[in-house]
Amino acid sequence: MGRKRVFPWRWRLAAMVLLVLAGGGIWLWWQAQHWTPSRNDFPTQGVLVGAGDGPVDFASLAAVGANFAYIEASRGAEARDAMLSANLRSLMAGALPFGVVHHYDPCVPAERQAANFVTVVPRDGRMLPPAIALDKPARSCDDPAVEAGVESELTTFLNQVEAHTGQRAVLMLSEGFQQAHPIASQIERNLWLERAFLPPDYAGRPFTLWTANPRLWTEASAGPLRWVVVQP
Repeated sequence: MGRKRVFPWRWRLAAMVLLVLAGGGIWLWWQAQHWTPSRNDFPTQGVLVGAGDGPVDFASLAAVGANFAYIEASRGAEARDAMLSANLRSLMAGALPFGVVHHYDPCVPAERQAANFVTVVPRDGRMLPPAIALDKPARSCDDPAVEAGVESELTTFLNQVEAHTGQRAVLMLSEGFQQAHPIASQIERNLWLERAFLPPDYAGRPFTLWTANPRLWTEASAGPLRWVVVQP
């Protein structure tokens, strides 16, 4: 009979350490997938959804703690979110407060984008203030005139959108856009900032909304959703 192989104690210790680390990594991953900020700090919390999230059960979202929902509506001068009509129908039939998001394209004239927005977004006094997503810096347009006129064009767009909705818009401002164009100090609107797990401070003034977890798993959707909180 061959001798039974005995592994050195160092190998056994290393294997145990690896198992502990793997278990800790899985636990941290699970925590990240299900983390939301404390309700003591942020009593009002909700979601941002669009076509990329697939069908969403808004009634179930309310049941798991969402106090509001924002849905992606339009982009640039022509695009509209593929789930906009279905999401609007569901939200208008329910009790969850909701608003819409337009993804602003600095390469496209303000009037054309505003025309797209007012065409696809109904005028409804029940809706939350519209949010304007600013995540594409004007330098991507390769046009110095466009880059120089970002503030002016954005102001024109905001005036037309706000005339349609009857409410001042919220600027959903990415860190990259703010670094390229210090809009937070140039245009006085409430800010919606983004940073996973840690409160963002890149705008130089307080935020009103914060995308705190960009991949939160709930029973209301087949995939992760963007979880948003409101500054009390």
